[in-house]
Amino acid sequence: MADFKYAKGRITESLQFIAVEMREFDQDYALKRWEDYHDDRKLQKLIDRTVENILTALVEVCGTILTQEEIAVESYAQVLSECAGRLGFSKEEQENLAKLAIQRNRLAHRYLNFRWQAISMFKEYRPVITKLLEKILEREEKM
Repeated sequence: MADFKYAKGRITESLQFIAVEMREFDQDYALKRWEDYHDDRKLQKLIDRTVENILTALVEVCGTILTQEEIAVESYAQVLSECAGRLGFSKEEQENLAKLAIQRNRLAHRYLNFRWQAISMFKEYRPVITKLLEKILEREEKM
């Protein structure tokens, strides 16, 4: 396999991007209810896009880590699960992260009936996302 070189610091930059997006979600959207979301089309777009940005960047970061370790995967769900597994996460945590990849796809492809479900799952699994980000940051600081 050819050497893979990712610009030094790029993972850290992506983690910072995710942190900014998560802070925005927490400040502006975390307390929104279904009624708020349902009744405001502009709010829907903002929430959907923010969560999609977070999950897409997380997939990118995890995919980069796996590529650096020469690990091939076939789906975004597998990217998140495999990366988490390599960082010591439990099977349940790995499965929860894999579910988030599916929710990311629902947002990205605008599956209308599932968007609020995707947002709700993001809120529910927020602690495991935060844990993954912390473990990745620790990994990067050691490199």
